[in-house]
Amino acid sequence: MTTAHHLPAGKAATGAYAVDVNPESAGWGHSSLRVLELPPGGTHGLDTGDSEWIVLPLSGGCTVSVDGETFHLTGRADVFSGVTDFAYVPRDARVSIVSESGGRFALTGARCTRRLPARYGPASNVPVELRGSGTCSRQVNNFAAAAPAGAGPEYGFECDSLIAVEVITPGGNWSSFPPHKHDEHRPGTESELEEIYYFEFAGHRGTPGLGYHRVSPSGHGRGTDVLAEVRDGDVVLVPDGWHGPSMAVPGHHMYYLNVMAGPGTERAWLICDHPDHAWIRDTWPEQPVDPRLPLYTAPERSR
Repeated sequence: MTTAHHLPAGKAATGAYAVDVNPESAGWGHSSLRVLELPPGGTHGLDTGDSEWIVLPLSGGCTVSVDGETFHLTGRADVFSGVTDFAYVPRDARVSIVSESGGRFALTGARCTRRLPARYGPASNVPVELRGSGTCSRQVNNFAAAAPAGAGPEYGFECDSLIAVEVITPGGNWSSFPPHKHDEHRPGTESELEEIYYFEFAGHRGTPGLGYHRVSPSGHGRGTDVLAEVRDGDVVLVPDGWHGPSMAVPGHHMYYLNVMAGPGTERAWLICDHPDHAWIRDTWPEQPVDPRLPLYTAPERSR
């Protein structure tokens, strides 16, 4: 079992970024994640290069300027307090991020071909999904999900390659379960996607939280094999393999940010469940959703 795909907090830090995962450092071709920490009045500039990016506040708010437009992001106190607004910035652009009060901001990125326009994503447009039931209950904030088959036009946010969502797992629950994979291109059945997990935890009674994350070999790709104790700021890279479960210890809610992209021409999230555990989905209708969820909902859309 390798530790190369588990990056404890600080291991992926470079320069201004508390986390800087890119295709070169990850040894793959498409997905990126940066976590930018700005003090009050802090500013940061970046060139987007060959990738599209979403600026997503983890805590605090900021102003994002690109292509002659300025987007004011209200943000949030932290990832456990509410859905946030965000800004999409295209490839081949110069971006400025300014935070009057300071904060922490995730930059989710993917190499892409098309140059889409810069846009503001309101928090009220983020679909909040409750997935699973019982101890498999979790909340998914689908701010940049690929729309599932049959979804209406309000679902998802247009990107060229990038897929990104937030997942909140109440303390004591399991998510990313049943274990699933997306490491083969099988049209209509499975997408080939690299994935990044970035973790944060809710403290309780002065004690920091933690969880556990599993990736096991699927017989395709590199044979990725990870069993990691994860804490605030940790990253797990999933180039291939069955991933899940992600387990939150009792008393501490777990948050993770998922960033995905791959070589396919279609932006789609198509997964294959592990055959030994797929049956668990059939039990979900028999159990109630964890009453602690939703932890919060998106604000109402203005009329």
